[in-house]
Amino acid sequence: MNRRFRDVRRIGPVNVASFVERGRNRHLAACTAPRCDFSTEYDSRAAAELAARTHRCPA
Repeated sequence: MNRRFRDVRRIGPVNVASFVERGRNRHLAACTAPRCDFSTEYDSRAAAELAARTHRCPA
C-alpha cells in the first residue's frame, strides 16, 4: 500500500508524520538512524511526538 505522508517533522533522528489509512488519521514515528528498527503507528499525533522525544537509539 502506498501511503501519502503529510505534516512531516523531524525530532532528533526520528521523523513524525501523519497519513490517512482506511478513512482514519494515523500517525507514524520512525527513526532514520542506520541499523535502528524503531517504527510505530499511533492514533494521536501527541503520542507519536512523545515517542519521538523519548526514543533512545541503540545504534
